[in-house]
Amino acid sequence: MKIFVDAMGGDFAPQAPVEGAIEALRRYPEIEVVLAGVIPEIEKYLVNCDDVRSRIELLDAPEVITNEESPVMGVRRKVNSATVKGMLALRNKEVDGFVSAGSTGAVLAGGMFRLGRIPGIERPALAPMLPNGKGYVLLIDCGANVDCKPEYLIQFGMMGSAYMQGVMGMENPRVGLVNIGAEAEKGNALVKETYPLMEKAPYNFTGNVEARDVMADVADVLVADGFAGNLILKNTEGVAMALLKIIKGEMMADTRGKIAGLIGKPAFKRVKKLMDYTEVGGAPLLGVQGAVVKAHGSSNAHAFSCAIGQLIKMIDGKVVDIIEKGVAKIAPAENTEA
Repeated sequence: MKIFVDAMGGDFAPQAPVEGAIEALRRYPEIEVVLAGVIPEIEKYLVNCDDVRSRIELLDAPEVITNEESPVMGVRRKVNSATVKGMLALRNKEVDGFVSAGSTGAVLAGGMFRLGRIPGIERPALAPMLPNGKGYVLLIDCGANVDCKPEYLIQFGMMGSAYMQGVMGMENPRVGLVNIGAEAEKGNALVKETYPLMEKAPYNFTGNVEARDVMADVADVLVADGFAGNLILKNTEGVAMALLKIIKGEMMADTRGKIAGLIGKPAFKRVKKLMDYTEVGGAPLLGVQGAVVKAHGSSNAHAFSCAIGQLIKMIDGKVVDIIEKGVAKIAPAENTEA
């Protein structure tokens, strides 16, 4: 299995992607890695890795698409960027997967225009994993599609279900629709129109899910338009950081708290690890013709390694194939409705 790594993407590039790739190579002996970027910069961090160096290929990609420029124009003009070269390599079956912590917009544009959508998919979507107490719930979409149509949301549910089947090994994932109430008649025009169509979709639709139940293990896949999904994602990250800070502050406030903190330290470490996004890796870009994972922009080396691990599971789970089959089941129903 060959993984294409954008070595120049992210806040801590190229150090984090390169060191993360080295960590992943040691964890997964069955993979090879293509590190794409400015080669002299990459080589600075290829130290003490003789044990895996034979499985690393360097590819010159001197151009970088930044967060400050138009993603579409960047993908069109900077053909020597790691994003463009990686998507083309994936399209041409030269690699098995692509991972980047760079510009989210560039990854989306590259997936759309260089790699291409799965036939029948209206819009690709980003789908991060959020902890829910017992494991993780997949949130789709989290910002790629701010303005949506009902058919987009129906496909999001199918793609999310495919991912949970292929990567998490769930036989029949529960799919919920994010709404302001649990009742079918509640919500704005978009979700009201989507609800009855989801009831007919070929996956396990379990109804509406309110924001307070996002972490309540009532669904395995949460479907939302990109605007609502991004609000949920950012709020969840903020609440998690605030709670951990509050708990730490209270534990250090007096002697009893310090004693309790010392006794409960192993449990608190487990909670912190569960809430830590670096352990998840990133968000898969679902709906494109290849396995793509967008790592968090602030990923450190371990987070990048986890993103590669997530990508490996996505490839092994044949998520793209499952989505292709799912589209074929949904399409006739959509045509009938039309």
